[in-house]
Parts: sequence; structure tokens; C-alpha cells
Amino acid sequence: MLTNRKKATFVSVVIPALNEGKNIGRVIREVKGILDGRKYEIVVVDGYSTDNTVEISKKLGARIIYDEVGKGSALIKGLGSAKGDIVVSMDADLSNEPKELELLISGVEIGFDVCMGSRFVTGGNSEDISFIRVLGNRFFVHLVNVLFGSRYSDMCYGYRSFNRHAVRTLGLKETGFGIETEISIKAIKHHLKTLEVPSVEKKRVAGDPKLRTFRDGYVILRTILKNIG
Repeated sequence: MLTNRKKATFVSVVIPALNEGKNIGRVIREVKGILDGRKYEIVVVDGYSTDNTVEISKKLGARIIYDEVGKGSALIKGLGSAKGDIVVSMDADLSNEPKELELLISGVEIGFDVCMGSRFVTGGNSEDISFIRVLGNRFFVHLVNVLFGSRYSDMCYGYRSFNRHAVRTLGLKETGFGIETEISIKAIKHHLKTLEVPSVEKKRVAGDPKLRTFRDGYVILRTILKNIG
């Protein structure tokens, strides 16, 4: 049962999407079920999908904004448009469990600026990560921890929550798949209070994955190097 304080907290869930018509309806319905009793909005940032992603999202009550550049650009635009006291970013492909929303929201409610889902802390896991991506993630985590004095366990996972102060402070610029890495680094550089919570990444239910391991690995490395100093 939600307390009156939690009921009063306005939560925005930002979901970048591109041709996720086979997934987005279930994502939105499950999010609405979890957030029932709260004040909330669902913001779908659509990359000009050619399927019925927008139609389904509108029918289920989501607010639609558009971005044609990339995942990072979509997330930046969504965070900027969100009206909530707490903003959650999640994927549209059913890889993020809506039932974990309350854990991410609670992390901000108890005083953290940024709460990050991690697949590599106790209780976390991934059903959809290859061995090469595990190695790549470990490399980037170690590099960021050494360079910036952080203690992260996960770097390339987008299920996260933010308070309004963090959204304003981060000053995000990455337009592609370097966005999560930029968030992690800038949270440390701006002395934001961060928390990692366990998250279980599920396999994509339908459609094609957008991530390209080596191409996006280069983008992540470039993001790290750009933010040194």
C-alpha cells in the first residue's frame, strides 16, 4: 500500500522507441499496472517509427514526442520534456522488468539523485547478454572506475531513475549509445548521490535489437575519453 507521500510524488517514465509495435503495448500496460495509485505519466520518444508504435502508445495514454537522431538524443529530449519529480528511463523491448520500477523509484525517494539498475550486483542478472558484451562491459566499468574514482558494477544498462536536480545538472550531450556511460561519468563528476540496485535483463520479446556490439563499443570508449578532465 502506498503512503500519502508516495502518492503525491509525480513519476515520469521515459521510453525511447523505434518500431517497437510488437512490444510497446505490453510495456505500457505493465508500467501502468505497477504505477497504479501514483501520479504518473508515460512519455514515449518515438524515432519516427514506420509500424504502429505511436498508434498503440497513444491509445494506451502515453504522451508522444519525436526524435530522429538516436537513443541518446531521444533520452535527452524525453528527460527534458518529463514533468515528474522522479524520472525513470527504460527500454521499449520488454528487456526491463516493470516490476522493478518501485525499487528504482524508492532509491530516489530515500535521497539518491540517480538510481541505476545493475545486472552484476547480487540479485541482478541478464538473460540477453553475450560473452563478448560481458567482457566489454567489465572493461568499460573498470576503466571508468579507475579514471573517475567510482565503484560501478554496470555501465551500459539504461534502466535508471533520476530526481529533478540530477536531470538539470547532468547536462547530457551524447546522441547515441554512449548516453548511459555519459550519465554514469557525469553523476560522479557532479558529485551526485548514486545507487546501484539489482536488475534482471530479459530477452527482447520481438523485433530486432538496436545495439551493435563493436560499433557501439567504440562509441562508449569515445564517450569515456571525451569526459576525462
